[in-house]
Amino acid sequence: MTTASPHGDDARSGGPPDLARRLAHALACAAAEPALSGVLLFDLDPRLVRTVADLFTLLLTGEEQPAAVPFTLGSESRDEDLWTRSRLIREADGLAFRTEPGPLVHGDGRPGPPPLAVVPDLGRLSVAGMRAAVQLLSADVAVVERTGLRLAARPRTRWLAACRSQDAGRLSPHLLDRFALRLPVAGLRLPPLETLLHPDALPAAWRAAALHGVPATRVTDDTLTRVSDLLGPEAGARRQLALARLARTVAALEGERTAVPRHADTAARLIGLAAPERRPADPSSGPEEAAPPPAPPDATAGDGGRTFADGRRDRARRPARTGEPLFEPEPAEGLGPASGGAPNGPATPFPEDETDAVRDFAPLRSPWQRRTGASSARGPVIGTRRARDLRDIAHVRTVREAALHQRVRRTERFTVVPVDLHSNIRAGTPERLLVLVLDHTCRGDDWDWQESLSPFLGWAYTERAAAHVVEVGGAHAADELRAESFAARSLLDPRLMPALYRPAGRATPLAHGIDLAVQGLRRAFRQHGAGLAEAWLVVVTDGRGNVPLRASRTGRLTAEVGVTGVEDALTAAAGLGAMDRTRLHAAVVDAAREPYGDLPFALADALGGQVVPGRAPRRTAGGEGR
Repeated sequence: MTTASPHGDDARSGGPPDLARRLAHALACAAAEPALSGVLLFDLDPRLVRTVADLFTLLLTGEEQPAAVPFTLGSESRDEDLWTRSRLIREADGLAFRTEPGPLVHGDGRPGPPPLAVVPDLGRLSVAGMRAAVQLLSADVAVVERTGLRLAARPRTRWLAACRSQDAGRLSPHLLDRFALRLPVAGLRLPPLETLLHPDALPAAWRAAALHGVPATRVTDDTLTRVSDLLGPEAGARRQLALARLARTVAALEGERTAVPRHADTAARLIGLAAPERRPADPSSGPEEAAPPPAPPDATAGDGGRTFADGRRDRARRPARTGEPLFEPEPAEGLGPASGGAPNGPATPFPEDETDAVRDFAPLRSPWQRRTGASSARGPVIGTRRARDLRDIAHVRTVREAALHQRVRRTERFTVVPVDLHSNIRAGTPERLLVLVLDHTCRGDDWDWQESLSPFLGWAYTERAAAHVVEVGGAHAADELRAESFAARSLLDPRLMPALYRPAGRATPLAHGIDLAVQGLRRAFRQHGAGLAEAWLVVVTDGRGNVPLRASRTGRLTAEVGVTGVEDALTAAAGLGAMDRTRLHAAVVDAAREPYGDLPFALADALGGQVVPGRAPRRTAGGEGR
């Protein structure tokens, strides 16, 4: 394959594809210009994270110097791990601990290449990591004041992050706009590093600039006007500043001392931004390239983000798209090889402008926690890493690592040395839980039950509670005799809104739905123990179940139903009484359907909860309704 060189000439056969060349060009710009220290890649295959990090490291350190090891930030990153580190030193009167700068500020103000921070999945980055990125990226000075350390220095750390396009709409706009270089790289295929470092793909002048920086370059007024035209009138100041800086760096890498509008066009094409036709240039502005063919301008939006409270209603009334999966598997976290690939997303560096996902109302603020103890010992295990202490050891991974070296060690007994020790990586676990049981057969077309659920949904949203949804009587259920359920990390899960407005089916396996909800609560209290501070069980139903629990478990109806389904639902609800009712609350939203309008009240008594009025009862010709 032949590709165009940076100056427009054809490259020799064997050069990298155009997308790989653009990526190498962007990384060279980020290495050469500290103001472009943040690189965000959308829809990057998780298996390529290590390769891209190695390429970035080579650009920062050079091929002759030993490559520095990048450090990884993920869901387990904590403030005490990012800003400071403790070191055991020997002094005249014995041993002592010394507090030193952490990995994020270790290279600030010191000679040598800048360190590299790698975020394999920005959507899973911890709140501490997000705050660190907002504070350090594009900052002129960073001040760290923690116990035993006070430091003020210019940040030199480069950031390389990957993110799925569909996750961008849920992230903070302040975090996204801190990444000055943003590229959509869906379908990227990287050749070997030797090919990427070939002079046709990465000229020697670029590599020298990545190591030593770029000279001062002037930016003309026409270039700034072109930047504004490329981004549109609604773009924020950070986007305009980032594109202007990239255009200036592109000009410096080409050996120019002045950035003209054609450099802005080159920068826009570099990050995958559609470039509209340029107006006739001023002859005094310098030589220009031929303008690219007209293309629709990129539809960018402002920096504001919608919240759950603002965007839930219009999304709820939007019909669900047929043929789309309700859940997309998330890429594995870490730098090692992983199976699967990233889904193709929109080819735009600003995918958050084109998504209707709702955002967390305070994504950079940690939720208030009641419990104490090390945060690294909480939450489900999502991976392993080399141990830094003896807490939360991953025993299987440790034994496997030790087994690989037993022949080399030549010991009579199975030996485990400190280098074999690995600890678990755990995802953050919420302290609050909302369990919803939705009986679709009681809703009908004349009732929008979202109004009745708003207080509970608002509580779960502001408290960042996890959600467990049980659906009863849906028209598209795999088995109409059984209830269906799914677990979500928060109310921002895209499966929640379609579940609220599922059409009704024929059967009502209410007893099975109540049983699934009780089992889910038991499992949550058993797994999280005292860490689960509060939980709500909310059941929306008219209380009429026409499928016995035995039929739901066996999949067969063997006799007439009668009142068996209702009695089984009350029996299953009684299992909630053995749980900790100081942390567990229950409510039944009354559908107000006649006859048998007392069934929701009987269910609430069995659950030990309260009844919340749903829709208003219908008025009869003879007077008031029930």
